Amino acid sequence: MSGLFAKLDPRRIQWGATWFAFQSRVLRTKPVESMLESTGGTGAHGTKLARVLSTVDLVSLGVGSCVGTGMYVVSGLVAKEMAGPGVIVSFIIAAVASILSGVCYAEFGVRVPKTTGSAYTYSYVTVGEFVAFFIGWNLILEYLIGTAAGASALSSKGEQAYPDILALVIVILVTIIVALGVKNSVGFNNVLNVINLVVWVFIMIAGLFFVSGSNWDEGRFLPYGWSGVMQGAATCFYAFIGFDIIATTGEEAKSPNTSIPYAITASLVTCLTAYVSVSVILTLMVPYTEIDTDAPLMEMFSLHGFQTAKYIVAIGSIAGLTVSLLGSLFPMPRVIYAMAGDGLLFRFLAHVSTYTETPAVACVVSGFLSALLALLVSLRDLIEMMSIGTLLAYTLVSVCVLLLRYQPEGDIHGFVNFLSEQNAKRKEGVLAECEKEACSPVSEGDDYGGAPTNTCGAKNLPSLGDNEMLIGKPDKSTYTASHPNYGTVDMSSGIESDETDSVYLLKLKKLLGPRYYTMRIRLGLPGKMDRPTMATGRIVTRCVVLLFILIFCFCSLIIFGSGQIADGQWWAVLLLVLLLLVITLLIFIIIQQPENPKRLPYMAPCVPFVPASAMLVNVYLMLKLSTITWIRFGVWCFVGVLIYFGYGMWNSTLEITAREEEAHASTYQRYDMGVDDNFAVDDDLYPSGDGGPYQSWGSHEGKGGHQKQQHKEKSEPQPDGQDRVDNHRTSSSSSHSRAKSKAGKPSPGFEALVVDDDLDDPLE
Repeated sequence: MSGLFAKLDPRRIQWGATWFAFQSRVLRTKPVESMLESTGGTGAHGTKLARVLSTVDLVSLGVGSCVGTGMYVVSGLVAKEMAGPGVIVSFIIAAVASILSGVCYAEFGVRVPKTTGSAYTYSYVTVGEFVAFFIGWNLILEYLIGTAAGASALSSKGEQAYPDILALVIVILVTIIVALGVKNSVGFNNVLNVINLVVWVFIMIAGLFFVSGSNWDEGRFLPYGWSGVMQGAATCFYAFIGFDIIATTGEEAKSPNTSIPYAITASLVTCLTAYVSVSVILTLMVPYTEIDTDAPLMEMFSLHGFQTAKYIVAIGSIAGLTVSLLGSLFPMPRVIYAMAGDGLLFRFLAHVSTYTETPAVACVVSGFLSALLALLVSLRDLIEMMSIGTLLAYTLVSVCVLLLRYQPEGDIHGFVNFLSEQNAKRKEGVLAECEKEACSPVSEGDDYGGAPTNTCGAKNLPSLGDNEMLIGKPDKSTYTASHPNYGTVDMSSGIESDETDSVYLLKLKKLLGPRYYTMRIRLGLPGKMDRPTMATGRIVTRCVVLLFILIFCFCSLIIFGSGQIADGQWWAVLLLVLLLLVITLLIFIIIQQPENPKRLPYMAPCVPFVPASAMLVNVYLMLKLSTITWIRFGVWCFVGVLIYFGYGMWNSTLEITAREEEAHASTYQRYDMGVDDNFAVDDDLYPSGDGGPYQSWGSHEGKGGHQKQQHKEKSEPQPDGQDRVDNHRTSSSSSHSRAKSKAGKPSPGFEALVVDDDLDDPLE
């Protein structure tokens, strides 16, 4: 025991260094430049995916993945067991939650275009590695269960039994289709969607002849009350998960910058229309107590003796459930492919077939796991488990968007160059060459100035570079892209540009007139010339974390303390009011901080209200799910944490890169230790001789120049004592730069040493 305590002696273990190294690992982000490098040719993932999907294809994928199971299964299940005819309201509430999360997804997709992995990749580039892994792991759960649920729903059309052999066979067949290639998969998906659409129209027209308003009379519309409606909404949310499937196909979309936002919006609106219309017909044709939960739309015509309609709906249900199954199985291999390519999952899963241009190994693994789940787990349990993983992923996406809006831009040039590169790839033909000659600088040091030379007679060539056209329309002769007011303020007049204002803000300005600016000053709201700093970014981060915790407490009180609140117990009411006040205060503090001026082709409106509302609705719906669902979800998350800390954190691409830099840093340090004897006096700071606790995160930038400087100093004669002083200063500054971490955090002991050296240096 004494030996154990001796090993844990703070004098022997540098706890600060260990904690900093751990924190740096879990919060490290994937550079935007690496995403730019992988957009063409062959990158870290091997053979690249085929870029063949149009906006219509993406809408078809989103609608197909939603409408099938949601329309033919979820509507009847929720109507009979949870909400009655109030299932209509449940679908509307779930749609609102999906739309709030959908606009956040769309902004994330535009921030990091042409990527595979949906919210996983977005979070990896912008927030951090562990959050990205956690989101990706929950997306895998979502698609895994969605595939199994679709297969179980299809098998229930035949002889239902456990283990469900038919569901297993269905998953295997669809896996083969997905593995054959993206174009074949989407073509098959589009055909099934057309069949599904025709049957939907038939249900609406034929059902009108059998509706009866008495099924909604005498309190039958909300037989389970609002509690049942909200519980139904939590389950109905499962029916709106298609839009994040759209976001996983960024690397295979032709124009993801515009296709992803449009496809997300169109799919959500289409699905909401389908669900509400079908629920109205279903609950007006059949009393909610007599609804068949396995095949509600088929059996509702049987009850009225319309057998022909039953078979027509059966064809549509098979098509709809198959396309829903395809829509869930299609994105799952792509998320696995993205995570494996980054090293967070086993790298063999990132293999892409050169023949089909699909992640073949990930497809096979996905199909096997989904088939196993469909074989053993019931449909209802699958639907509830899928909802919780989806809700958590959407909540984290909303949190990330809220954080990013108020953080300072670390490298605006990296983002500008990334977007301009994507824009340049869309230019074709002679006109693109003429624009390049007329508008591009001759060298990196030149600027976009003067009148462009039109060498081919083309009209209306832009006089500004692509970078400026994407961000704003400032006067390039006045300031450059690195200026903090770039794209938001007219520097020639100092007046705020109205082009960056949202439609709602312009209407508010028009309504209030001059009082608008007085109100902003009194409320302490920032102006457009204010820019986020590290300090304001930390304030927003703390507020968002606290906001998430308080929203969780608020929703828990509403759900589990509703009886006490209804009875008017003082402590419950007081706690409810306090939580509301603090949540409001936190949102107001966030509003007072300056936003990042970066303009994107699509941005979520009404920030921070929309992300905060998405967090509130998603957390509430999560807490409405059953206890056994939370237990199963906890087990899944525990397995994911084990995989990350046991494998992913040590084998990620960023970790391997850091080890290579550490090896280079160690080599240069040994060289410096050999040539500079004055450095030996500091050995007692690091007894192990490993160069300090942060050496693994050191930068080796500029080491070649340091070596040349050392040789130059040795070859040139110096006055007496001058050689020793210069060498000492060079070695100190070089070693200090290597001791810095990637987060820019130097070793405290070594920083103090350099400060002392500067104070003692006679030349200073």
